[in-house]
Amino acid sequence: MSAVQQIDAIIVGAGFSGMYQLLSLRDKLGLSAKVLEAGDGVGGTWYWNRYPGARCDSESHSYMFYFSKELVHEWEWSERYPQQPEILRYLNYVADKFKLRPDIALNTRMQTAKYDEATNRWLVTTDKGDQYSAKYLITGVGCLSSANMPKIEGISDFKGKSYHTGQWPHEGVDFTGKRVAVIGTGSTGIQAIPEIAKQAAHVTVFQRTANYSLPARHHPLSDEFKQYAKEHADDIYKVMTTNTNGHPFSIADRSVFDLSDEEREAIFEEQWKMGGFQFRAAFKDILTSQEANDKAADFIRKKIREIVHNPKTAELLADIDHPFAAKRPPIDADYFETYNRDNVELISIRETPIERITAQGIKTTDHQYEFDIIVFATGFDAMTGSLVKMDITGRDQRTLKDYWYAGPRTYLGLQVPGFPNMFTITGPGSPSVLCNMPPAIEQHVNWITDCIRHMQQKGLERIETTEQASDYWQQQVDDAANATLLPKAKHSWYLGANIPGKPQVFMPYAGGLARYRAICDEMVAKNYQGFEFTH
Repeated sequence: MSAVQQIDAIIVGAGFSGMYQLLSLRDKLGLSAKVLEAGDGVGGTWYWNRYPGARCDSESHSYMFYFSKELVHEWEWSERYPQQPEILRYLNYVADKFKLRPDIALNTRMQTAKYDEATNRWLVTTDKGDQYSAKYLITGVGCLSSANMPKIEGISDFKGKSYHTGQWPHEGVDFTGKRVAVIGTGSTGIQAIPEIAKQAAHVTVFQRTANYSLPARHHPLSDEFKQYAKEHADDIYKVMTTNTNGHPFSIADRSVFDLSDEEREAIFEEQWKMGGFQFRAAFKDILTSQEANDKAADFIRKKIREIVHNPKTAELLADIDHPFAAKRPPIDADYFETYNRDNVELISIRETPIERITAQGIKTTDHQYEFDIIVFATGFDAMTGSLVKMDITGRDQRTLKDYWYAGPRTYLGLQVPGFPNMFTITGPGSPSVLCNMPPAIEQHVNWITDCIRHMQQKGLERIETTEQASDYWQQQVDDAANATLLPKAKHSWYLGANIPGKPQVFMPYAGGLARYRAICDEMVAKNYQGFEFTH
């Protein structure tokens, strides 16, 4: 066992969150910090997710850091929605520009973190046997980074190749001439299926829950737009940080019912042609009024039926059981169009469930299918999965896994009662996955950095939120969700419903990024209300 290394802060994860937190603690506060990263490269979610068609659903000029004007002006995106390799190049550029690599331990997984009350330090051990003693423990493990493998009988019997979209081989997969099964039609499936279908001999898609999807209308960025985005960076950032969703556009201040049927249809049509999440922002009441939502949902169902030639397939794809945008709607490149290909077939596993996986393929209640490759596009144990998989023990032997057995409990998504000097970046209880992530991450990292600076200036040794503050905040999270249609999506990973046995609790804060920022600032102005400090 190696000697214990004394350090100010341990940061877990080298994605957007971990890298900016390292930069902030090291360069703004002069603290010593070490990032522990399980992968052999930086990038977080974008290091692991390399499946075919992997792209961001935020526009490239918004899916980036804005803390450095120099960085904004130096980096140039090529497309409207960046693909995984380009985002990974960007994050590597950030690591090099700010000389972050010396303080990042790659191929290093945090195994345990135990809080020692006597010394007010976190003792962290890694899978390599390294030990660290740190005053602060900061998790930047991402909301969508813990791959969810479904529990299907016979999964280990399959003699062909199988892959999870969240753990894709870095060398890629050749589907040429192969019979491929894809299980899952969430956002990863919706992105991967069109790409796999271009290569494979035949693709059989197993759909449990039909999904809305919006066309992305990908295109290369013009030189004029690139110049515009650089020159108006301050304005763009202001829009992103003062609206609900963190995107570079605001939700229109009009109701679905302010217009005639013809006018409303024309706006939906215009947004559909434009592509992307702007469709969701065309009216202010799409996510708060079931009647308003029905109008948007009906429009998308009509589009599916227009696009997909086979009426039975079209009905399976349009048989959606939740309000539009009650789950994060994917954006796609010819997803529905792909079902018009001769080599693509759709099977509803609601109608004919999968009984087991066999050596040759998949057996449903009415058919035995043979495959060469099975792709599991079954999503993630979102929001909490990566955190509870780590062995974190706080004060009085409280483990995070046990404390969250009935669902995550946090204050502002920033701290957990019983875990002093531990911060979570975009954890449950924050807007996180309900908005564009980089501005949410910057806000969190800035808040944590300012808090630690406050502690340094005041000679404070320990910060911990209270059970009372956590109870209060959970009520705020519930109230914000219940003011929308979000809880009506019963099979949503926002609720943890995709993980058997996981408590059904609405996890992200649905009150919007701007409102959340204001609440965080207000708590600071009230002398960090909800937190207790110790000298």
